[in-house]
Amino acid sequence: MSTATFPGVQLRPAVWPLDPTKILVIDDDTDLVDSLRRRLTQQKFDVLIAKTGDQGRALARQHHPDLILLDVHLPDSNGLELCQELTDAPSTCGIPVILLSGCDQSDVIERSRAAGGEYFIRKPYDPNALLTLIRHALNASRGWPQAADDAE
Repeated sequence: MSTATFPGVQLRPAVWPLDPTKILVIDDDTDLVDSLRRRLTQQKFDVLIAKTGDQGRALARQHHPDLILLDVHLPDSNGLELCQELTDAPSTCGIPVILLSGCDQSDVIERSRAAGGEYFIRKPYDPNALLTLIRHALNASRGWPQAADDAE
């Protein structure tokens, strides 16, 4: 096999992520979680599931996911308080958090931002809109430029 050389050009191998992107879903709604897991797995994401705040906290610390989808209302804890805890902790502060809620209180978005959530999406949500938001959040956290079709 021959190797091409180009004067003045240094060729380097392409850099690809070695591991699939990990997304941690912290939500106790079994139907929503199952549907979301299937959709994210189809998109080649590695999906971790937690049904409680305690499980989510442990998985976030142990696996350091690339992104967290966090329900505001959990059976054992307040999702906003958990979000604040995760964004304040040195080991998890760089992980973008998308808060999910069916809550119709007018200040839920403001409280989500105050808790450190970078993004918020109201339940029920359009799965394609959530996927677009996930990709945007991941790209922003990695410092990658947005694709032209994402920028609109």
